[in-house]
Amino acid sequence: MDGAEEMDIEQQQPLPNTSKRFGIKNSIQTNFGDDYVFQIVPKNDWTSMAVSLSTNTIKLYSLATGQYIGECNGHTSTINQISFSSPSSPHVLHSCSSDGTLRAWDTRSFQQVFSVSGGPSQEIFSFSFGGANHNLLAAGCNSQILFWDWRTKRQIACLEESHTEDVTQVHFIPGYDDRLISASVDGLMCLFDTGGDINDDEQLVSVLNVGTSIGKVGFLGEKNQKLWCLTHIETLSVWDWKDERPVASFEDARSLASKSWMADSVDYFVDCHYSAEEDRFWVIGGTNGGSLGYFPVSYKETRAIGPPEAVLCGGHEGIIRSVLSGVPGETMDNHGIFGWTGGEDGRLCCWLSDGSGTSQSWISTLALKSEKTRKKSRHSPY
Repeated sequence: MDGAEEMDIEQQQPLPNTSKRFGIKNSIQTNFGDDYVFQIVPKNDWTSMAVSLSTNTIKLYSLATGQYIGECNGHTSTINQISFSSPSSPHVLHSCSSDGTLRAWDTRSFQQVFSVSGGPSQEIFSFSFGGANHNLLAAGCNSQILFWDWRTKRQIACLEESHTEDVTQVHFIPGYDDRLISASVDGLMCLFDTGGDINDDEQLVSVLNVGTSIGKVGFLGEKNQKLWCLTHIETLSVWDWKDERPVASFEDARSLASKSWMADSVDYFVDCHYSAEEDRFWVIGGTNGGSLGYFPVSYKETRAIGPPEAVLCGGHEGIIRSVLSGVPGETMDNHGIFGWTGGEDGRLCCWLSDGSGTSQSWISTLALKSEKTRKKSRHSPY
């Protein structure tokens, strides 16, 4: 990735130095036990959100008020991904688990409506819907990538030679329905053309070598031509998957973010956020004590991670695992809510701007205290 510094220069806005503070509006204790919040995802109409927990349960809440709606039960091991991504119905939530199953739930009745299995002793870490005919369901299953026709629920292909370790991410690329990106603990990102018969020999288009275990990937830039990558050792890189080249590498991402954050230091990264409207990109970093910062990333003309433009503090007492939010400085709905976070303290926290611009955030007395002391070590399934 050393060649990233020699790439073509593209224009990018300078990094602003202002920081928007957010305070707690409400805090929901998901269960007074040892459960973690793994992931928060919104329904397509943003009326509700689904939350996966370490108790192998998925709970649904009102996104505006935090009111409990219901829950889906059935998985027998860790839930690795949830998504309202069904091509057939906006009410269907999908989930995959280390129990080797990928399931669909009707969130009106909270009942399971179908399930497919990766086979004995298999764990499913990620899934994605796509394909040229919008009929494919791909899943990272141990070191394999499995494909089903979701309409018939029949498995149609298995790619088993491209990766040597667990496949942590699979994503059909938005706007390129037949192109699939996979990422793995083996440090490789693979691009596949899923048109026609799917096999290891003919469908593998390119391989990008990150060099270390990959945690999350996502898309950014014009026509989603670029790819961001967060690793399990907290490095960040940006790639051009179409031109098969690295754009920028931030092997020192955590220290760069920490140096720009005068009030705290970054212990880990939770996610990345890209605004297509503004063509701006943030990496979201957290502290073991439960604070969160949105750090603007410049990866084109200059390589830099700037001071946090949004800071969330005072709601969590432990590591934050998932963030559902809008763009720093904006709210994501007409209730003035900036976003929701979930973490290893079992809390769901709702965030509003405290109205002070760059001064201090505030803590609501509605924040509930956990009955048990939380571990400070980070639980890290894929």
